Amino acid sequence: MRLLPGSLFGRLVLVLLGGLLLAQLATAYINLTERDQLLYRAGGMRLAQQISDIVKLLDSLPAAERRKVVAIFNAPPLSVSLDAPPIAQDDASSEADFQHSMFATVLRFALGEEAKIHVRRAEGAPVGVRPGGGFGPQAGPMMPHRMRGPGMQGYGAGGAFFTVQVALSDGTWVTFDSHVSPQSTATPLRVALTLLVLLVTVIVLSLVAVRWVTGPLSELALAAEKLGEDINRPPLPETGPIEVQRAAKAFNTMQQRLQRFISDRTRILTAMSHDLKTPITRMRLRTEMLEDDELRAKFERDLGEMESMVGQTLEFMRDTSASEAVQRVDLMALLESLQSDFRDMGKSVEIDGGLIDPYPGRPLALRRCFTNLLENAVRYGERAAIGLEESANEVTVRIRDAGPGIPAHELERSFEPFFRGEASRSRDTGGTGLGLGIARNIARAHGGDLVLENRAGGGLEAIVTLPRPAAGTPG
Repeated sequence: MRLLPGSLFGRLVLVLLGGLLLAQLATAYINLTERDQLLYRAGGMRLAQQISDIVKLLDSLPAAERRKVVAIFNAPPLSVSLDAPPIAQDDASSEADFQHSMFATVLRFALGEEAKIHVRRAEGAPVGVRPGGGFGPQAGPMMPHRMRGPGMQGYGAGGAFFTVQVALSDGTWVTFDSHVSPQSTATPLRVALTLLVLLVTVIVLSLVAVRWVTGPLSELALAAEKLGEDINRPPLPETGPIEVQRAAKAFNTMQQRLQRFISDRTRILTAMSHDLKTPITRMRLRTEMLEDDELRAKFERDLGEMESMVGQTLEFMRDTSASEAVQRVDLMALLESLQSDFRDMGKSVEIDGGLIDPYPGRPLALRRCFTNLLENAVRYGERAAIGLEESANEVTVRIRDAGPGIPAHELERSFEPFFRGEASRSRDTGGTGLGLGIARNIARAHGGDLVLENRAGGGLEAIVTLPRPAAGTPG
């Protein structure tokens, strides 16, 4: 999927953060739900007990004294009235309302099951609560300041309104308009800060843990990439989790086997070189003893071709560039030197562009690489043109010729050993079919590559890309 991060680190972080976020949301929902229930239950019990105490006090007083007591208790957040009309109770809606049913239950528990109670929850402020300043029918301009002042600020902005009617022993209904303030039901800032601190802490620990797990994998990928440049690079440290240790150990074992294989092959080829040169030398001495000049010239040409094939084959198989030390190479000076050499041989080589910064590479190997490409260009394309491009990340060298080019399906095969392509590229024109393979090996040993492309106007273009090591990376 395009939305998923490309790296293992990004995907693990996405999974961890997604799971953490869902867990935090679920936890917050459960905590808030249970907290609201507990707060309403606690608030309802306090309010029910207060109503029960007032009802018991009024029931013990004569009717003439009740209004004085009502005036005393008629204060925020509880309105008490003896003149309100009876209210009807909607049992169906009350059962569906959790806060209503909970409050009614605790109220009956406080007053007793035999008490006549009507409870209704209002969506807004009940009729007994006047927005202008007070409670009940007694509220008005003469209402005490404590009922109209700061105690009423924000009244009705949230929470729950309840209207309760309780019948006294003589049949008088006492009406209570109550409000559970929003301060009692709102989520405290401390809870939100606790969840936030927990979330940030787990995110930081997750990032550290994921980086700790994926770090060795990045090192393993980098080592595999650098192995093609230097087979003798230091082995990976076999540390970390068991799985990482096993991967590093397997990688180091593979590198050791490759080193032994290349070393054994080099020794065999060196021995073959020595053994082949001896009979070739004897044949050359015997050729000098031939009296037929034409036959002697043919033998000498064949022997020269054999020596060239043996030397280039060993060069191709041995990869001598790997043992050469890396130095800061002035590629511009190197290419200008090759241009001068080819011009002395009567060959046309032009340079377009320039390079400023030195390149950290193996000078002899790079010279061999560009020499092979220029020899191919002037041999099959009569003349060569070198194009130079430079950036902070890489150097690009393009070598173009004016020859017939190579069929598209044979461009990649041209790098295979002894592949010569079409008949025009025969041994009569010189070469052994190993030059391009050697040049590509040298480019790849520097971390770059060599590709061939046919030019739109005719001719072949060899493109060498040489990446510059990143800052802090040894060349």
